[in-house]
Amino acid sequence: MCTIDIMILDKKLGCDVSCLKYQTPGSSALDLQAMICSTVTVNPNQVILLPSGIAIFIRDPLITAIILPRSGLGHNHGIILGNTIGLIDSDYQGELMISVWNRSLKKFHIKPGDRIAQLLFVPIIRPVFNLVSKFTSTLRNKSGFGHSGV
Repeated sequence: MCTIDIMILDKKLGCDVSCLKYQTPGSSALDLQAMICSTVTVNPNQVILLPSGIAIFIRDPLITAIILPRSGLGHNHGIILGNTIGLIDSDYQGELMISVWNRSLKKFHIKPGDRIAQLLFVPIIRPVFNLVSKFTSTLRNKSGFGHSGV
């Protein structure tokens, strides 16, 4: 089990981290909330930056956090992340900010406390590189997009 330091920056989240919980026993990520004072309207094709109300310090360079869009918001409302994903390095200690992009044709309203993104912790592999002049041949070699058919 790893331990991640967390600071609650917005007291609307409460004095503990009970709001940061896995929604089901099988959940891989934690939901991040919009810590805003009033409803925000995101117009079609607009990108806005919203605070999450928390800061984390991962500390371990072999762990990173990724901010991902919530699938229901993306599919049903066209709300995804402006940077598609957010990468949180192990030594970052600032507030987690959420870049929200409305790629739909309709206005979308975000209320204070709405769950608008999710936070996933993943292991990092930092390889040692071996410089070579050519690769060993494989069945695939350089074949790219569509190489195996439909």
